Amino acid sequence: MAFWIVLGLIVAIGFWGVSLYNRLVRLKTQVANGWAQIDVQLKRRYDLIPNLVESVKDYMGYEQETLRQVIEARNSAVKANAGTATPSAASLNAESALTASLGRLFALSENYPNLKANETVQQLMEELSSTENKIGFARQFYNDSATAYNTAVLSFPDNLIAGRFGFEQATLWQVAEAERAAVEAAPKVDLR
Repeated sequence: MAFWIVLGLIVAIGFWGVSLYNRLVRLKTQVANGWAQIDVQLKRRYDLIPNLVESVKDYMGYEQETLRQVIEARNSAVKANAGTATPSAASLNAESALTASLGRLFALSENYPNLKANETVQQLMEELSSTENKIGFARQFYNDSATAYNTAVLSFPDNLIAGRFGFEQATLWQVAEAERAAVEAAPKVDLR
């Protein structure tokens, strides 16, 4: 009789451990899905940027340095994200720098009336703005998924399984200094 009780406990603990493991796998997969959604939008943004820069460079003759910075930031972001299944600190920093340089480009474009009148430029800017919004929503989903996963990895008793099977915390996508500086440097509007 004692043998069957012990065997029953061992089986119950085994099922419990498998359940915890499967939960961690499900959460980790959701984090990967969140990053994949961001990655799709990032690739779309990477494709739009060269077209936008090409369209505005003739209008923004005095802003060649800004255009060069946008292209360099884009190329750095593409390189940092190449082949990544989840974001790294380098890829997040590169994306933040790209977002900041695009913000500067958008702010400068307001100084060029001919540029604002160009339909191609307006369409590209609208598509890029729409893509930035989609990135924001995908980033929120990713961060929510990563937070749920990280909580499970750190919480008892899941942390017993997580530590044993190498589940590591996911990196959250936070606003970097480059983005923060771009927001703070945004032009002030006075409607008096």
